[in-house]
Amino acid sequence: MVLPSIVQPETQTAVQLKTILNHVERHKSFVYQEARWADPETKTIIEIPIEPRANGRAICSGCGQAAPGYDHLAERRFEFVPLWQIAVYFVYAMRRVNCPRCGVRVEQVPWCDGKHSLTTTYRWFLAGWAQRLSWKGVADAFGTTWQNVFRSVKHAVLWGLAHRDLSGTVSIGVDEVQWQRGHKYLTLVYQIDQGSKRLLWIGKDRTAKTFLRFFRLLGKQRSDQIQFVCSDMWRAYVKVIAKKAAGAIHVLDRFHVMQKMNQAIDEVRAAEAKRLKADGYEPVLKHSRWCLLKRPENLTEKQTVKLSELLQYNLHSLRAYLLREDFQRFWEYVSPGWAARFLDQWCTRTMRSKIEPMKKVARTLRNHRELILNWFRAKGAISAGTIEGLNNKVKLTTRKSYGFRTYEAIEVSLYHNLGRLPQPEFTHRFW
Repeated sequence: MVLPSIVQPETQTAVQLKTILNHVERHKSFVYQEARWADPETKTIIEIPIEPRANGRAICSGCGQAAPGYDHLAERRFEFVPLWQIAVYFVYAMRRVNCPRCGVRVEQVPWCDGKHSLTTTYRWFLAGWAQRLSWKGVADAFGTTWQNVFRSVKHAVLWGLAHRDLSGTVSIGVDEVQWQRGHKYLTLVYQIDQGSKRLLWIGKDRTAKTFLRFFRLLGKQRSDQIQFVCSDMWRAYVKVIAKKAAGAIHVLDRFHVMQKMNQAIDEVRAAEAKRLKADGYEPVLKHSRWCLLKRPENLTEKQTVKLSELLQYNLHSLRAYLLREDFQRFWEYVSPGWAARFLDQWCTRTMRSKIEPMKKVARTLRNHRELILNWFRAKGAISAGTIEGLNNKVKLTTRKSYGFRTYEAIEVSLYHNLGRLPQPEFTHRFW
């Protein structure tokens, strides 16, 4: 049964479905036949037979050259983009060629590759929607399977990685995120240049061996062009950066420095609250965690009152808090020389404070002194704020998918959502 034409009210001219396909998905060596219902009773699937043009030679899928025909295989169905919520399939009997270079091979067709049952256009269509919805949501919306959506996204990612341009990358940031329980981490490398912020690379685990693979991908020439690197204090990253990007300014950002101090304050508060309770004193530190961890300008009215009450006591937690607030002046300096002088003085005062977690922070800052001062040499242009923003998108992608069971799945998803990967030019976009 042949499908009826589509009538345009303005011109009252009939537009055949194959005319539309020739407009949006034209293949010069093949001809669309009249569309038909796969089942005239249910009318849920449209089939569109395809025939090769007369005297057209098949293309070998091995070498891409025209070759003489050998025989025909049984008809195959290739799923195309649904029209009006109706499934659409191309129907074509693949030819085999007798290629002088490759032997007997199945021909290459322009609407699909390999043994895929989805057309290339449909795969890009599903991949485009997968950036807006969860993979299961896309599968449910278009009546396909999760596996088809995953394979479509993987196809888009592999094409994008093969065609992206890594030249001109001068600033990178590296960080780790936990993606599964049990200390399972990913190493993420971002480009953080002004106007170009994207995910460059993903590696399993957070070891030096993992991070080295990124520089092998980048190559020595592009690695030598890197001017700024931003990271935390993880020893494996620091070691690799010193080896592979020795000419770059390696910045330990203020976010990670202040994060260390907040962890120390929290440790002091928890231990002191436990000690006060054991000694029978009033639990003055109860409900005080965020009063001490948040900046004064971010406190709520209730937290401000609580902090004012705490400042009346001579507690280690308050002394640690005041040391952190005093350190905030460090970031206001412009000259690396004056900043270094302040850093040395602050570390000396902290080492005399007899607050062990804060003394540990001071020792860490002394050990990474030059890398911390690079923040001023970079003139504040490099910040982990971009990295943390991209990390939040990583967490959002993971939450949207309710987690990932395999490394391959999270790798494909993160490249797809954060990699800003290129796409081929399309005659027509369906989304």
